[in-house]
Amino acid sequence: MALTIAIVLFAIYFGNVALGAFGGTVFLGDIGEMLTLFAASIAFVVAILNREDAARRNDGDQ
Repeated sequence: MALTIAIVLFAIYFGNVALGAFGGTVFLGDIGEMLTLFAASIAFVVAILNREDAARRNDGDQ
């Protein structure tokens, strides 16, 4: 779930940057871009920590 959220948030960020690079109108300002990228990073870290926890639990069971 957290990885999906991270992917969606990063896609929004990337889409905004790509629109700005090609001369279109961006839908997020500087602060919005920063918050979107920050939220994507946090969601990615949560996903990684969840996977590490699951892997540690599986190693302990065997």
